[in-house]
Amino acid sequence: PALLALNLLARDGGGPSAIGLDCRQPSRDVGFGAGLAAMVGGTGLGLYLLAWHSGVNLTVVPTSLPAVWWRVPVLLASAVENALLEEVVVVGYLLTRLRRFGWNDRTALATSAVLRGSYHLYQGFGGFVANLLMGLLFGRIYQRHGRIGPLVVAHSLIDSVAFVGYVILVGKVSWLPQP
Repeated sequence: PALLALNLLARDGGGPSAIGLDCRQPSRDVGFGAGLAAMVGGTGLGLYLLAWHSGVNLTVVPTSLPAVWWRVPVLLASAVENALLEEVVVVGYLLTRLRRFGWNDRTALATSAVLRGSYHLYQGFGGFVANLLMGLLFGRIYQRHGRIGPLVVAHSLIDSVAFVGYVILVGKVSWLPQP
């Protein structure tokens, strides 16, 4: 889906650079993305644990892969895939298209964020709300700066830490929900 969205953007004279998915500002994208990941990821983990311990959220198991040598590389590749898919399609492509169709920025942002939250409902109500808020933040950053590069970096780091951190910590710390 991300490649399709990029192809559709390219057919209109855009492409990856039209949404800021390029290497024109690598240091800035990585630095801003890492800071954003720390802020969003830390807050998200805290809210998830609070919601889970209060019984409002489901237990989310980031991976069920067996303990084999290729587990971590696959989890890291999945993190990047998730980031590219969500940020390219739901932020870059959707917000660009809705603006082109004449939607105002607030309505487009709300639509994008609700879509993002909705396909995370499998995580429970907490997953919906957390991803809705992340969608509002990431969408607004994109609307202001026109670059999804930092958002892809942030999302990749958030998922990488969640996936690999889970593998490392499950069964070793008492505060992490067990499957």
